[in-house]
Amino acid sequence: MGKYVVLLFSLFFIAACGSNDRTTADMSPVDERTVSDVISRLEADHGTEHAERIRRGVEQVASLWRDTDGDVAAFEEFCAENFISDAGELDLVFDRLARNFEHLYGYLNRISLELNRPVHEDIGPLHAVDRMFSAFSPGAHVTDDLFCNRIAFYITLNFPYYSLGEKNNLGGDWNDRQWGYARLGDYFNSRVPPALFQQYSQISSRAGMYISEYNIIAGRLLNNEGETLFPEGMRLLAHWNIRDEIKSNYGQPRGQEKQEMLYNVMLRIINQDIPEVVINNDAVQWNPFTNVVLENGEPVDAEPEGSARYAHLNGIFNALKDMDPYYPEADTYVKRSFDLGMEISQQEVEGLFREYVSSPLVARVGELISERLGRPLRPYDIWYDGFKARSSISEEDLDRITKARYPDAEAMNRDLPRMLVHLGFDRETADYIGDRIEVDAARGSGHAWRASMRGKPSHLRTRIGSDGMDYKGYNIAVHEFGHNVEQTISVYMVDNYFVNGIPNTAFTEALAFMFQARDLELLGLEEDDPMKEHFDILDFFWNNFEMMGVSLVDMNVWKWMYDNPSATPEELKDAVISIANEVWNEYFAPVFGETDIPLLAIYSHMIQSPLYLSNYPYGRLIMFQLEEYIEGRDFADEVLRIFSLGNLTPRHWMDRAVGGQISNQPMFNAVENALQATGR
Repeated sequence: MGKYVVLLFSLFFIAACGSNDRTTADMSPVDERTVSDVISRLEADHGTEHAERIRRGVEQVASLWRDTDGDVAAFEEFCAENFISDAGELDLVFDRLARNFEHLYGYLNRISLELNRPVHEDIGPLHAVDRMFSAFSPGAHVTDDLFCNRIAFYITLNFPYYSLGEKNNLGGDWNDRQWGYARLGDYFNSRVPPALFQQYSQISSRAGMYISEYNIIAGRLLNNEGETLFPEGMRLLAHWNIRDEIKSNYGQPRGQEKQEMLYNVMLRIINQDIPEVVINNDAVQWNPFTNVVLENGEPVDAEPEGSARYAHLNGIFNALKDMDPYYPEADTYVKRSFDLGMEISQQEVEGLFREYVSSPLVARVGELISERLGRPLRPYDIWYDGFKARSSISEEDLDRITKARYPDAEAMNRDLPRMLVHLGFDRETADYIGDRIEVDAARGSGHAWRASMRGKPSHLRTRIGSDGMDYKGYNIAVHEFGHNVEQTISVYMVDNYFVNGIPNTAFTEALAFMFQARDLELLGLEEDDPMKEHFDILDFFWNNFEMMGVSLVDMNVWKWMYDNPSATPEELKDAVISIANEVWNEYFAPVFGETDIPLLAIYSHMIQSPLYLSNYPYGRLIMFQLEEYIEGRDFADEVLRIFSLGNLTPRHWMDRAVGGQISNQPMFNAVENALQATGR
C-alpha cells in the first residue's frame, strides 16, 4: 500500500514532460489488441468480478496515453502495477485523493481570487500590472502535470469515467460515495495542452476587462432639446446598470423619456456606431438619438467603436475552438458547454426555450402590460418591472433605505446572519453560513466567487458607492447572496469533496433568484397585497420570456461561428445583429408590433461569459419548481436538504429534490391562473 501513498503525494513534486507546442490532437500509441491483452491479464490477476471496472479503466487510460508517456510496454506495466481491486484500499485512496484535490484546487482558487482582487474589487485605480495578473492562470498546467507524473492515469484506471447517459441510467441506485467515485472519473476525460488554457485565460481576461470598464456616463447624455435627464455623475455599466435603470423608471416622472434614451444607447452599443470617446468618459456629452458628441458645448468629430465588441467574442471563440480536437466526445464548445457543463443537450435546452417563447400566453401577458402602461409596447418593455411590489416604491426611497442600512461592505457582512434568520434559518446555522461569506465592493456589476475548499469563504461582490449601497447594488447583492448560500451548503454539507457543488450553474441561479425575489421582504417592505402572488408569477414569466430570447440568440450565434470559423469581427457583428433580428421577428415582433429589433444582443455575457446565458432562464424554471415544491414547507430546511444533495446529474438532482423533471408546464399552468385572476 505504501507505493500508492507515495504516488498520491507525488503531485507536489511535479515533473516536466512532453511539449506544449502541439497544434493537433495527439494519437494514442496503444492499439486495440494491447488493450484487450491488458484487460485479460488484469481479470486473471484480480478476478472477473472487477471486469467492468477493469475494462473501463484500461480503455480510458489507453485513449489518453501519448508517446511522451512511454511506449506500449510502459502502458502495460503501468496498468498491471496500479489497478486496485481491494475495496478497502480503494476507499483509502479515494479519501486521500479527496483531501489532496480539495487543497490543490482550493488553494489554486484562492490564488486566482487574490490575483484578481484589483480587477474585481473597487480598491483603487487599475494598473497595467493588475491586468497582467488577472490574465495569468496559475492552474493552467496542473492537468498536464498530473498526466506527466501519471496521477491522472492512476485515477482514470481506478475511478473510470461514466458518460452522461450512463450516469443517468445507473445513478439512481448510487449512494453519495459511488457518486463521488463517478465524479472523480470526470476529472481526466480529456487532455488539453496547458498553453491553450493559458491562451484562453488571457483572451477571456481582456474581454472581462473590456466589459468591466464599459460605463456610460448617464449624467452626460443629452436629448434632442439639449437636456440632461439623469443625475450628474451617474455611471451605468453596460448592459446591467442600463437595463436596471430602464426597469426603475416605470411610473417615474419623465420615466419613458429616460427609457427611450437608454434604449438608443443600447442600440448604439449593439450596432457599434457608439462613439468610442463617450465610453467611460465624463469629459464629453452625447446625444444617443443623433449620435452627436459635444466637448465644452461644441460638436466634435468622434470615431465609432467599430467592431471592438465582436472582436472580443471572436477571440474567445477561436481560443475555445483550438481546444476542440482534445475532446473527442465533445468536439465543439457548444457540446462541452451543454453536454459536459450543464449535462443536458443543447437541443433539449433550445427545444424547451422555443416551446416557452412560442406560448400564446406571451401575447396575453403583453396585452396586460400594454393596458397597465396605457400605451403600445416598446421594445425595451421586455424589461417591464411594473408587476413587482417594488415598482410602487420610488427608486429614491429605496436608495435612501439601502444606503442607510449598508454604508459599506462590512455593514452588509454583519447583516447576513440576520437576513438568514429572517428567511427561517436557526441562529446557529445562520451564523455558520454567514461566517463563511465575505462581502466586497465590486468594480463591475457584481458576482459571487465560490470557495473551492472548506476553511475558505465565498465572496459576495456588488457595487457600493461612496455614499453607500443603492437599491440596484442591494438587489444584485441579494441575488449573489443566494449563490453564496448555495456555495456554502454544497461545499461544507456534502458527503465528500468530489460531490461538492451543484449539477450546473442553472441550479445555483435558481437559489439566487429565490433570494432575489425576497429582497423587499428582507428590507421589511413586503406589501400585504392579495394579488401579489399572481403578479409575481406574471413578472417571473415575462422576465423568463426575455431571457430565453437572449439565450436563443447566444446559442445561435455560437452555431453560426462554428459554421463560419474564419469570420472577421465585422462579419460576426453583422451575423449577431441578423440572428438577434431573426429571433425577435419570430417570437417578439408578434407581441411588440415592431420588427428587426436587435435588442436581444445587448447582454454583456455574450462577450465575456460564453454560452452562460442559458443558465438564467433554465435556472428560473428550476427555481419555479423549487418554489412550488417548497410552498407550505419550511424554506430553510428545504434549502439545506436540497442544496446538500451535491453534484449529481440534473435528472437525479431534480428527482431527489422535488420528485420531478424540468418542464414548462407548471409555469404555464400558474400563468393561466394568474391571468384569470386579473380578469383576462
